Amino acid sequence: MDQLILLSLVALGLPLLVFLLVIFNQRALADRAHLIALPAMAFSSALACYVAWIKVRTPGLLAIEWSADWIRFGNVPGLGPLVIRHSILLDNMTAILLVVVTGVSLLVHVFSIGYMRKDTRYARYFAFLGLFTFAMLGVVLAGNLFQLYMFWELVGFSSYSLIAHWYERHGPQYASKKAFIVNRIGDAFFFIGILLLFSEFRTFEFREIFGYIEQGLPLSFSMLGLAPETTLTIAGLLIFCGAVAKSAQFPLHVWLPDAMEGPTPVSALIHAATMVAAGVYLMARLFPILTGNAMLIVALTGAFTSVLAATIAITQRDIKRVLAYSTVSQLGLMIMSIGSGAVAAGFFHLVTHAVFKACLFLGAGSVIHAMHRALHDLHDHETDAQDIHNMGGLFRRMPVTGWTYLVATLAITGLPLTAGFLSKDEILAGSMAYGGLQQGIALAIPWIGLAVTLLTALYMWRQVFLVFFGNPARPAVQEKIRESPYVMTVPLVALAVFCVWFWFGRNPLSAEHGWFLSKWVKTPASVVPPQTAPPFRPAGYVPPPQEFASQPFGAAITPPQEGAHVWELPPMPHQVALERARVANTGMAEGAALGSALAGFLFAFVLFVWRPSWSASLRRAFRPFYNASQRGWYLDAIYDFIVVDTVMLTARVTAWFDRRILDGFVNLAARATVLLAHITGWFDKYVIDGIVTLTGATVQFLGLMARSVQTGRVQTYLAWVVAAVVVALVVLRFALFHS
Repeated sequence: MDQLILLSLVALGLPLLVFLLVIFNQRALADRAHLIALPAMAFSSALACYVAWIKVRTPGLLAIEWSADWIRFGNVPGLGPLVIRHSILLDNMTAILLVVVTGVSLLVHVFSIGYMRKDTRYARYFAFLGLFTFAMLGVVLAGNLFQLYMFWELVGFSSYSLIAHWYERHGPQYASKKAFIVNRIGDAFFFIGILLLFSEFRTFEFREIFGYIEQGLPLSFSMLGLAPETTLTIAGLLIFCGAVAKSAQFPLHVWLPDAMEGPTPVSALIHAATMVAAGVYLMARLFPILTGNAMLIVALTGAFTSVLAATIAITQRDIKRVLAYSTVSQLGLMIMSIGSGAVAAGFFHLVTHAVFKACLFLGAGSVIHAMHRALHDLHDHETDAQDIHNMGGLFRRMPVTGWTYLVATLAITGLPLTAGFLSKDEILAGSMAYGGLQQGIALAIPWIGLAVTLLTALYMWRQVFLVFFGNPARPAVQEKIRESPYVMTVPLVALAVFCVWFWFGRNPLSAEHGWFLSKWVKTPASVVPPQTAPPFRPAGYVPPPQEFASQPFGAAITPPQEGAHVWELPPMPHQVALERARVANTGMAEGAALGSALAGFLFAFVLFVWRPSWSASLRRAFRPFYNASQRGWYLDAIYDFIVVDTVMLTARVTAWFDRRILDGFVNLAARATVLLAHITGWFDKYVIDGIVTLTGATVQFLGLMARSVQTGRVQTYLAWVVAAVVVALVVLRFALFHS
């Protein structure tokens, strides 16, 4: 086993060890659970950093694989030899995400020591943080679809447990169930997609599946009689459904804002940096099998989600819900980038977003923590501690939180000298290239990206101005506000430092020449059949004669051999065209993105600092749109009406049918049976038993009569003889008289 694989497995196992040690010793550990969790996470993070450093600084070190047989089924009828394997795939993308997951998890652990202090389930909280980190690392390291799906489901369970940490409250109960159910919808389609690939290729391994498809789709690869190319598109979209649920894309995005009912550090870990990034990582990992049609659908889904969530975020009042919808919007940009073929740019934004969004969520947690303390000191239990309209002027009272929040806001809005500027510009350049080459509806994608950039700046600066600047909305509360303790501010400072550009390249204005995109992460080569790829090609490209060939029935296709790095294949022609167009559009994308971000900042400054009355006037003028945006464009209400109410109505109808019809038949049958039993009982008692009793009584009477004759006395016998003679004479006389 390779040394880096071994170290990765140790980093994977440490959070699981924390979970096991803490969950079975909650009473003993109580408020000291972090003494086990924190060192383990620090060591796991250190191992991840070492693995990533060795991996990314060695250009010739390709993807490292390790696998071991888990379950051998033998020769399965209809499938042949079947073996389920444990597989680890370690490439640059894996190594970088190991650092992101363990690093953010470590900082969240540190922050939680102060934020969750005196919580009644302190130890349980740290146990499930460990379980979630283990599950997320398992998703990142998985080398096959089956193993990835197992950890994928464990991520869903552990996030459900963390959202429902305060399960005695109605909000967390509802939010955790909603998150769990919505994710199961996407995961069901995801699993169908996995089985669709397995049914043809008889393997779950990424390398083998890519190798099979790269050789050409066999004609036997067909679902419901569809062509193999169409079946591959459907398989990619079914897998994309898993990402739609986990990464909160329309129409399965509705769980993420409600998940803010969990503790704020959980929001930073799960719903900003790691869990929601799992869907983006999944699509980046399986991008090689996305056909041109699948890419277009993925890109449009991400674009629509990003603008939809951004229009909702601009009217929210809860500081965490603003960030929640911001997360949905930014995830939409990542999915849009992957669908546009700019996988490296989407992955780059995943990493930078994890940093600045974790900083924003933890900063919001610091503000909420301070507000709760101040309201508690004032014995105020009515004021909403998370409503940004109850804040104002907090920068003077919480300078460390304010500065770090400001830096993270600069990053998410994509202003220069920040990491967000580099990653967001690459996404916009990639979307411009894709829209220009794809044409049609894809032309709207870069414009949506620019609109989202403007809206992001608008709602983030709105939040900053209302929370940290201006006059206090409640001066008495503001006087009680104090900066959070060091255990909460140190993670904020660390995350704010990583929001700066120089961690990803020397040039603050060009990501293309930075080491992240030039050396660390590249867009993987597509392996789909050429006829299923996007239609555009580089100028002067001449397709080879065999480009549109397919594998016939029974063709001998073999998976790549061990060590064959199919993801190191050269890019397909459409990818070459995309890259050339992206480079040509980089300067335009930077200028347009910067202009959109500055315009958003200007609008926010005018509406919430310079002329706040204009904001109120706009709300009154567009009251219906404002109310619709504040309520999430009524999507939850629509789902409640169409889905929830339909399910409840169906349940009530079936309950009525069961109670009135089915139970009515059963009760009628029971009553008929009871009546019949009464009738048969009466007949048995008075007829059958009566005949038997009468027969017995008659026999008994005759017996008594016969017994009375047999007395043993001669006088009695003579009397009976005389009587008999008399009777005989009478009868004879009567007979003779009538003859």
